[in-house]
Amino acid sequence: MTDIAIVDYGMGNLRSVHKALEHVAPTVSTTVTSDPDIVRKANRVVVPGQGAMRNCIDELETRGLREAVIEAAKHKPFLGICLGLQMLFEESEEGNVKGLNILPGKVVRFPASAMTNADGQKLKVPHMGWNQVYQAIKHPLWEGIAADARFYFVHSYYVATPDTALIAAQSHYPFPFTCAVAKDNIFAVQFHPEKSQLAGLTLLSNFAKWTPHF
Repeated sequence: MTDIAIVDYGMGNLRSVHKALEHVAPTVSTTVTSDPDIVRKANRVVVPGQGAMRNCIDELETRGLREAVIEAAKHKPFLGICLGLQMLFEESEEGNVKGLNILPGKVVRFPASAMTNADGQKLKVPHMGWNQVYQAIKHPLWEGIAADARFYFVHSYYVATPDTALIAAQSHYPFPFTCAVAKDNIFAVQFHPEKSQLAGLTLLSNFAKWTPHF
């Protein structure tokens, strides 16, 4: 049986995620798959992704993965990365598309009018590069990671949720925004742990051995 299934819906740097997990958990069976049955049978599920939300939701539907991902997010250790975070929410401004409606909130674009730093310099969108992540809660996936560690980001949209209890971390660009959420068996991040060197590898290692209680 596959221990960790990395969901392949045709979007995202799956090879990097796969190699990073193999590196930190060499004794764990890790599979990249677009087979809903393998996703359902796996002990843990990772949903990475990058690109446009509408394409993401369409590809999940086309490949028969939508319900398998929803089931995983409800019943087993689940790690969402980038689009794998955004798809969990109700809707996205990117294409005005409905998400999977697992968590409350919507995905919004960085507002052009607010994208200046303290010196008045214009900030670029997408937000791309290294930025500090400020942990908001204690969580097993933060174990061994500094409370203000730097992670690698590439995104133009971020999650806005009315449920502040979901927020596991924030970053700043140029205002605070949610960059990680956690609820029961779900942990999802806007940044890319597979591209974030030691801090990211530590997070992936923590996920590979995480057994949530809910």
